[in-house]
Amino acid sequence: MKVGIVAQRDNRRATSLAGRLGVRLRSADATVVFDETTAATLDGTDGDDGEWAAANESPTGVDVDEMASCDLVVSIGGDGTFLYAARGAGSTPIVGVNLGEVGFLNAVSPSEAIDAVLEEVRHCRENGGPRTTDLARIAASGADWSLSPAINEVVVHGPRRGHGGGAEFEVRVDGSLYTSGHADGVLVATPTGSTAYNLSEDGPLVHPGVDGLVVSEMAGEESMPPLVVGADSEVTVRIEGAESGVVVSDGRARQRVDPPELVTLTRADVPVRIAGPPRDFFGALGKLA
Repeated sequence: MKVGIVAQRDNRRATSLAGRLGVRLRSADATVVFDETTAATLDGTDGDDGEWAAANESPTGVDVDEMASCDLVVSIGGDGTFLYAARGAGSTPIVGVNLGEVGFLNAVSPSEAIDAVLEEVRHCRENGGPRTTDLARIAASGADWSLSPAINEVVVHGPRRGHGGGAEFEVRVDGSLYTSGHADGVLVATPTGSTAYNLSEDGPLVHPGVDGLVVSEMAGEESMPPLVVGADSEVTVRIEGAESGVVVSDGRARQRVDPPELVTLTRADVPVRIAGPPRDFFGALGKLA
């Protein structure tokens, strides 16, 4: 069995836990690979003197995109690290270890991490795969481009946020007009992403058990309230009246567009698969205060 480990960059606590977990996984006869940055740190580049270094073996580092070849991936850090790992993991299940941030995607505490991952390895071997929960992603595309699917949200905005930086938008759901007019942008979020950027734009909290998408205008001059639509809905955002626009998937993948441009947003074919114990959504909400 092959397990990939992605640790939060520049976080010695995350790297140390990654090394200890790697040693235990090898003891359980699993093949272990790390993302390249974590592997370099464990190899002594940054002076790490943890348990992996004591094992006197160079770790195997791979590009995060190669994590899709693993049977299980472990993300150690916050939601940002999870999103980074998920882009490379594809349909491979991910165990999220939360190092103290809000952690809506990370259900496992550091103290429980090693036992939780070893339990999933055991479950995989005995049952053909880990325990998983599937979460929808959003796919964004234009006439000749597409972005990597988003776990949290896709944002379509003008050349910049704020005064003088917006554009004219027309938003339709399954062909029916929802809203139009001048705004900074339009945000379409999954229930998972409702606790992230969506919340800062006064969008609603949506329980992860709800099957839907959230559509919110960003600083619209005559904005409509946020709208929750069916998960299988097609949302189209037409941007015009500006010299340029940007489509952003999970705050990382970006596509510049030249208005007028029609952006289509739908549920992606492949969900993100979370492995391990169930998440405590309401417990994580307490960390927002």
